[in-house]
Amino acid sequence: MGPNNQPIAISELNHQYFNNYSLFQHRCITCGICSSACPVAGVDGFDPRKLIRIISLGQKDDAIETKWSWICTMCGKCEELCPMDIPITKIVKTIRGMRHREKVPGILHQGLEAALKTGNNLGLPKGDFEFIIQDVGEELAEEENLPDFKVSLDKKGANLMMTIHNKLVNTHTEDLKHLWKIFYAAKEDWTIPADNWEGTNWGLFTGDDDAMKKMTGKIIENLKRLEIKNLLWPE
Repeated sequence: MGPNNQPIAISELNHQYFNNYSLFQHRCITCGICSSACPVAGVDGFDPRKLIRIISLGQKDDAIETKWSWICTMCGKCEELCPMDIPITKIVKTIRGMRHREKVPGILHQGLEAALKTGNNLGLPKGDFEFIIQDVGEELAEEENLPDFKVSLDKKGANLMMTIHNKLVNTHTEDLKHLWKIFYAAKEDWTIPADNWEGTNWGLFTGDDDAMKKMTGKIIENLKRLEIKNLLWPE
């Protein structure tokens, strides 16, 4: 039976299909520990054990088309507890990467395309980003009576560079203040890059390894450009 509970003929199975991906799916003993640990098991019928069985049976189309791999949070609890050391999160990422990019659910693909072009998943212009960051910094200084507090953008030679999750300049700007108060109390020498500041790598989450490397490369380039050795990547 496939994820849609439709009968499948044995002649349609290709047990060898995923063998070249080094996923070790044939080790599975269907013990169910992964399913017991999974925080989203049961959502729309999702079961990590069933997903691994689909892979081991070579049901390529079912694996790619089912929403199960996108329900997975990739938290890694299943993989940590698997007695056969099956890389379940790698399997999920591999399956996601096989789906046609235009069929990637939600805004992930569109956001990733924007990030590759603009340096952030929102496609937020540099001027708008700088305004938001400075505005939140001014709010913090006023609320906490910190007249000497300021946010430094593109400070060369700082001790630490911080990337920004896109939601922190969109719907959760207040969350920036918690980190910045810690920096202030610790007298940390820190900065934020004005370009390519995105800390959420949707290349990883959509199984697009090439895009994932490009997004990571942008962060590394900022570290080199600003001559900074320490990175805070709050994602």
